[in-house]
Amino acid sequence: MNKEIVCILRLEIEPKRENQREDRNRIRVRGEESYLDALEGSSGGARSKFSWDDKYLGARVLASKIISFLIHKWKGKLKINKKHLHTLIDGEQFICNCLQKGKNNVIKTPGGLLWFLSYNLQYVTTATFIATTYSEYLTTFSTTFDCHDGTIQPNDFLAFAKSQVDYILGSNPRSTSYMVGFGSTYPNQVHHRGASIVSTNVNPAPVSCQGGYDLYFNKDAPNPNVLDGAVVSGPDENDNYSDLRSNYEQAEPTTVTSAPLVGVLAKLALSFK
Repeated sequence: MNKEIVCILRLEIEPKRENQREDRNRIRVRGEESYLDALEGSSGGARSKFSWDDKYLGARVLASKIISFLIHKWKGKLKINKKHLHTLIDGEQFICNCLQKGKNNVIKTPGGLLWFLSYNLQYVTTATFIATTYSEYLTTFSTTFDCHDGTIQPNDFLAFAKSQVDYILGSNPRSTSYMVGFGSTYPNQVHHRGASIVSTNVNPAPVSCQGGYDLYFNKDAPNPNVLDGAVVSGPDENDNYSDLRSNYEQAEPTTVTSAPLVGVLAKLALSFK
């Protein structure tokens, strides 16, 4: 264990703010040794996405924010071991790859959307959330970081985030918003049981499981209920989207897609008002 890091991490790292009421927003690092042990132990291997069932990348980016801040503040006075630097590099390299400045950039669709794999938008919104979160750090401490193909500034994060959100909300080759209820064109056959079945006030007759497929699931018509605010899984790697209820890989909405997007939209609302 690097005792110097432990001592410094036990300090409360707090940027100067004119309004002390914003203290709740300050960065607090408690320095529990178990966290440092985790950083010095297994890193969990390389990660190329931040997903609902794999949080290594999110934790790694959070750790890299702490480590890079300490390096910036105590330059030349702080000893950082190789495993800590490895964590820093892994976290920042993911961001570099998303912003197309890394060694192994994330593929983009012809229309400019990051492409990870099927159910793609959940990985796009989490990557965008990580980028906007990291931009807060760069802005607060007036710093940047270097990628393989250039330096990233705070505004680069916001431009990247805006490009992905714009695509999701309709600035794409199909001119389709992938947020249900937003814009003039959006998915009508969302893969969602509550949205695709009518209320008992409309049809009080009992419906069997198989009967539900016949009456609603296989019906080639817009859902009777608009699932406002839901974000579907989105287009494929060629910007194609098939608006069919049975097409669950593209038409299924999930909370893991919309939840990080809320944070991104909040940041963009403050930055571009």
